[in-house]
This record gives sequence, C-alpha cells and structure tokens, in this order.
Amino acid sequence: MLLLRVAAVSVLCVLQFTLAAAEEPWKAGVAKVIITPAQSMWMSGYASRDKPAQGKIHDLWAKSVVIQDPAGHQVVLITLDLVGIDRATSQQICERLQKAHSLDRSQIAIATSHTHSGPVVGTNLMAMYAFDEPNMKLIRDYTVQLSDAVVKATADAVASLAPAVISTGESQASFAVNRRNNREADVPMLRENGMLVGPVDHTVPVISVRDTAGKLRAIVFGYACHSTVLSLMEWSGDWPGFAQLEIESRHPDAIALFWAGCGADQNPLPRRTVELATEYGKQTADAVDRALQSPMQPVQGSLKSVYRETDLALEHIPTADELEADLKSNDVYIVRRAEWLKTKIAADGKLSPTYPYPVQMWAIGNDVKLTFLGGEVVVDYALRLNAELPGKANWIAGYSNDVMAYIPSKRVLMEGGYEGATSMVYYGLPSRWGPDVEEQIVRTAQELSLELTPAEK
Repeated sequence: MLLLRVAAVSVLCVLQFTLAAAEEPWKAGVAKVIITPAQSMWMSGYASRDKPAQGKIHDLWAKSVVIQDPAGHQVVLITLDLVGIDRATSQQICERLQKAHSLDRSQIAIATSHTHSGPVVGTNLMAMYAFDEPNMKLIRDYTVQLSDAVVKATADAVASLAPAVISTGESQASFAVNRRNNREADVPMLRENGMLVGPVDHTVPVISVRDTAGKLRAIVFGYACHSTVLSLMEWSGDWPGFAQLEIESRHPDAIALFWAGCGADQNPLPRRTVELATEYGKQTADAVDRALQSPMQPVQGSLKSVYRETDLALEHIPTADELEADLKSNDVYIVRRAEWLKTKIAADGKLSPTYPYPVQMWAIGNDVKLTFLGGEVVVDYALRLNAELPGKANWIAGYSNDVMAYIPSKRVLMEGGYEGATSMVYYGLPSRWGPDVEEQIVRTAQELSLELTPAEK
C-alpha cells in the first residue's frame, strides 16, 4: 500500500510539473536607442560622396527584441539603421552580449537595414575610402559608441521581458524592382504597362508581439529591397527608416524593427527624393498593417537557434606583382583596394583564399524558420531557399551579422557586372567568389535546417 501511495504521489507530481510547464507563457522584451552620430562624420554607402554628413532628416536607431519560449530559451534580434557591419565589430558586440546575458552565439542576430545615409562603421566598405587620422578616429570612436548602444538596448529589452503573445504573418509590397533587368529611367513606363522583368521577392514577413491584454509591443518586419532612395548628405534610415517611423506613429505603444531581405539586386524605383522615401515607407507600413489585420498565426512550440560559419572560396588571390600593378592603376578604387590588401598582408602575413561566411537560422515555433545570411545577398537565394527548405514558412534575411561583400547566385556570378564581380573592389576582397558560392551557402542552410528539425529528412 505504501508503494502504491508513493507511486501515486510521484505520478501526481509529474502531472503537476507538466501542467505548470505547459502553462508557462512566452515572453518578450523590446527597447531602442538612438545611434545618430553626435558630430559630423563620413557617411557610408556611396563612393561619390566627398564630404562628411550635414545634419539629419531623422534619427538612426539600434533596436533590440528578446523573445523567450516557455522553456526559457531566448533569441535576441538587433536591428541597426546602418549600411552594414564588419566581422570584428559584430563579434565584439556578440561577445559582450553573450557574457552579459549567458547566451550562445546562435541566439544573437544582428540585422542591418543597409541605409546608404548612415555612418561608416568599423572596417565595413573601408577600401572605398581614403581617410586621414582625424576621420579614422571619428569612425573608431563611433564604433565603440555603437557597441555600447547595442549593449544598452539589449539590456533594456531583457529588463522589460514580460508575458507575451507572439504571432506571424505575411503581406506584400511592390516597389522593389530588379535593377539588373530593368533600366531605371524606363521603370515608370514598364510598371504602368506591366512589363517589369526579373526575379523579385515582394513578401513582407511580420512578427507581432502583444502583451497579454492584446496591446502591441513590437512589430518585426522585413523586405527585400536596397535602401537607396536617398543620396543626400543628411543622416536618415532611408525608406526603412520612414517605414519604421510610420508604423510607430500608427501604433504608438509599439517599437518597429526592420530586417533587410535578399535585396542586393533590388532597387526602390523610381527614387532620389525624400517624398519617394516617405511614400515607400507608407507602402511598407500599409503592408504591415494588412498582415496585422489578417488572421495571424500564434507561435506555438519552442525556439531553436543554430549558427555556423562556412569558408567561402575566392576565385583568385593576387600575387605581389599583381598588387604592385594595381597600385599604379588609373582607377582610384583599385588603388585603394591594393593598399587595403597590403595592410592585411602586413597584419596577417598573407591573404586568405577563403572567407568565414555566417549562416544562422532560428525556428520560431512550429511554423516559421528565419535564416540570417551575411553580405549583400541577391534575391535568387530567398526564392530558392523558400522553395527548398522544409516547413510552412521560410524567411530569408540578408545584410546580417557581417556585411563583407555582395553574395551573388551562380547565375549572377556568371553574368558578372556589379553584383557578380566589380563590387568586390569596394569591399576590399581580393577577387570575386569562386564558382561554388551558391551551392555552399544553400547546402549550409539545408544542414542547419536539419539540425533544427531532424525529422524533416
């Protein structure tokens, strides 16, 4: 009889523990910090600029959202109104967050909006410029301030963790145009006549975070399009910045966070005016609202996260004689790249034939996988991975964790042009990528997907 009572008590305890675990809520916290430079410094994104920034259109932001599943597993998404972030700065930020919040690397994703109206950060796109020491000091100081701002925003988000309802949905926006297939001047006529061509991804993925009373606390959204409406001398988040401002004005209790999709070959067209940047922001906000007003899917299950770096091969490593020849080029950017590569050789003893390319994937509940790819990723990757990865929804972010170069598909690599070859000069890489770049990245993503959901074989 005693054994029966003990067994009954044990079963009851297990049931109570299981029920308690099942009743544990999802949690979320969100915060933001201004990262607009306090003083005039050099802007990134366009090689043609010949002076530092002059004023601002609106502030730049670092934003952090922390999501925690019922078992206590967390992921942290950091969004930055920047053209990109370099490997060293990304690593330094992540190391600080890992130590402060007991996280592993897979749980932290840094997504940049790719605005061309933000500051130079770290060594990102450094081969594009020739800075004197005072300007380099401004960049170094700003990079330290950026790291501090991200750490603060994340600490504030963690401190605000509270029970939440997380939901996912999708909508559409149509202003992104494949710039390799449509001449910019012809776009208004081509659009009017339904004659735009080339691959695009017009999906607007949306994650909503509501408190238990139903109030919106955070809205996370993405879109595959370059942030190049503006080429002025004033700080701004370009159209994603206007989109976030518009969403927050419509939902004043919420913080809007943007991640850029695989939009390396996608432009917002037409462009070049603040009015157009504002309009595309409103179109994106309209798409987000359509998703919010539709039946969104409540996130159920758990959070899982994986991260891996794969060594992408470069096509060619220049010899010492080739670098010396480049130093005598009539193209100033070829010269600057050669100078940059020589500093790398002086520091490391040689140039590496490969680059450690980051691929990260989160399973957000049972229905959504969010993949973060480094670099400026062309739209072919989003279309292929969305079709080939298992599961109900696969969202693909580019410009994440390390923006080291353009990432062409095999098609774009073979076609060449800016995205396939010549852009590597501005990023300071020795050559274009080797022929297996697409297959290696896709294979890595497929392997990570199997790590998240081993049964999906």
